[in-house]
Amino acid sequence: MRTSLPAAALATAAGARANDILRSCVHCGFCNATCPTYQLLGDELDGPRGRIYLIKEMLEAGVANATAQTHLDRCLTCRACETTCPSGVRYGELLEIGRDIVEDAVPRTWFERLQRRWLKAVVPFPARLRAWLRLGVVFRRFAPEPLRALIATPPPVPPHAASSEAASVLLLGGCVQSVMTPRVNTHLASLLSARGVAVRMADGEGCCGALALHLGDAEAARVAMRSNLEQLPWQGVERIVSTASGCGVTLKSYAQTLAEDERSVSAARAFANKVCDVAELLEGFEFKRHTEFRRVAWHAPCTLQHGQRLTGQVETLLARAGYELVPVRDGHLCCGAAGAYSVLQPDIATALQGRKIEALTEHRPDVVATANIGCQLHLRAATDIPVMHWVELLG
Repeated sequence: MRTSLPAAALATAAGARANDILRSCVHCGFCNATCPTYQLLGDELDGPRGRIYLIKEMLEAGVANATAQTHLDRCLTCRACETTCPSGVRYGELLEIGRDIVEDAVPRTWFERLQRRWLKAVVPFPARLRAWLRLGVVFRRFAPEPLRALIATPPPVPPHAASSEAASVLLLGGCVQSVMTPRVNTHLASLLSARGVAVRMADGEGCCGALALHLGDAEAARVAMRSNLEQLPWQGVERIVSTASGCGVTLKSYAQTLAEDERSVSAARAFANKVCDVAELLEGFEFKRHTEFRRVAWHAPCTLQHGQRLTGQVETLLARAGYELVPVRDGHLCCGAAGAYSVLQPDIATALQGRKIEALTEHRPDVVATANIGCQLHLRAATDIPVMHWVELLG
């Protein structure tokens, strides 16, 4: 793609990077074939190619507008287009640049501002989120329908697994997961302990920065990342493990996001090199099947299959444990959760949720397994079939 960004834009790190990404696009349109919002809405501007043109025009003209804001907001950041793209266009990175520009330049309604401020002020902080959820249960019937389905009393926090100072693995809890499904990490710690792997729990952990990035606040994301680099006891371990794939893909990108930060980039690179998804950690071990379930419908989160490019590891581990994996059509498509997307774009999220539930339950599984807390909460709100983190199925 030919570009003509002004010199002032090219002089910035974000502008130069955006220019490189734009030039790698050959506008073939293959990306639209795997884009959930394009398939659902049928609008060129709601597909990756159209959004790329919007970002290009915005950078060249030096002006952002409400049209660009609308269509960039509707993107799930699922990155299925990256998996499909024959030219290797780094669309997700370009989208973050575009959203950051739009967020600074185009005013939002008071309600949108309130929503986003609340999300950034509450969701990344487990104590605050737990308090708000308890309050939300009291007033649940007055909440909008899409939000009502997500409100639930948080389960009691299980006792921390024994944390070893000499551990080789640092286990991250995550913000929402540590509140809504804390048993995932407790169960994982017990599995690892039984196999001779010493675990250290992540004291001092803050938000990975994913939420702020999705909301077009790159600086807030960088602040969260720098805090984790300083506060987490990560230097003495071999691997930093995330059981939430949405956190994992962001943690692996620390060096990229902090590339212009001379004080932090070296530590960010060393940190990111140690990060792995739990599937990467467990692929060398053998496990037993949970006696209550046999047939599993596997939902691969976009952050796992498109973001981290990890496919097949979970399925192999579950099959080796004795599960039967049922066929799931269109497994590459997003379920509509996408972090805060289900709150900010409820109509689209609900439509995609319905399609995904239909595909997952088509062959009558005993349980739906996934690898990200956002997907888990979003899917379980729409089906009576148990939706669990796949680690909980291992014994």
